[in-house]
Amino acid sequence: MTQEKEKIRLQKYIADCGVTSRRRAEVMISEGRVIVNGSVVIRQGVKINPIADQVMIDGKRVILDPTLAKKTLLLHKPLGYVTTMDDPQNRRLVKDLYADLNERLFPIGRLDINTSGLLLCTNDGELANQLMHPCYKFEKEYHITVAGLFSKNDLALLRCGVELEDGPAQPLKAEIKRSHSRQSVLTMVIREGRNRQVRRMMTALGFSVVALRRTRLAFLTLDGVKNGSWRWLQKAEVDRLRQMAL
Repeated sequence: MTQEKEKIRLQKYIADCGVTSRRRAEVMISEGRVIVNGSVVIRQGVKINPIADQVMIDGKRVILDPTLAKKTLLLHKPLGYVTTMDDPQNRRLVKDLYADLNERLFPIGRLDINTSGLLLCTNDGELANQLMHPCYKFEKEYHITVAGLFSKNDLALLRCGVELEDGPAQPLKAEIKRSHSRQSVLTMVIREGRNRQVRRMMTALGFSVVALRRTRLAFLTLDGVKNGSWRWLQKAEVDRLRQMAL
C-alpha cells in the first residue's frame, strides 16, 4: 500500500522533471516516445514509482531532480521562431533566444511561426498545466492587423461569435483601433486556447491576417520587454497566476 501511494502518473512525473508540460507529455506518450523500464508506454494514466522506475524519452533518461529550481521567464517572441523544443525542418526555436541561460525551459502553449508576442517559458510543469488547462481560461489579448476594411458590422458579427470547424468561438472583448480600405487594426481578448483560433476567427469573417501579436496573458504584458528579449517572472507574479487558477 505504501509503494502504491508513492506512485504518480507518468505525465506528471515528466512535467515535474522539467521536460515539458503535462499535456505535452501526454502527447509524447501517445506518440510512443516514452519508455518505462524498457517497455514503450502509450496508454494514458499509467503510474510509476519516481524512485524505482526508469523513464526514457527519445532514448534519453529522464530523472527527477529534487534540487531543480522552478523558473519561468516572459519572452517577447519575434516572428520566424517556432515554439517547440526541436524542429525537423531546422527552423529557429524560441529556446535559442535564451540559450545562454543553460536552462531547460519549455514554452507554455504555442504561438505559431508567423505570430509574435508574449510567451511564457518554464521548467515548472505544474504551472504550465494550470495555464494550459482549458478549465482555467486565462485571458489572452491580441493585436490583429487584417487586410481590408473591418467595419462596425464586422465587429458586431465578431462579438456575436463565429462558427469554426471545432465549434463556435466568441471573444470576451473586441475593439477596432484603426479601419481603412487597405488595412485595419483591432484588438481581441479570448479565454480559450484552440489551435490558431484568432486567425481562424478572422478567416470565418472573410479577412486575411497580415500580422498577429499576443500582447497580454492574464495580468502579464510586454511592457519593458523588447522584441526578442525576455525577463524572469517574479515570485509574486507566479504566485498570483497560481492563485488565479484556484
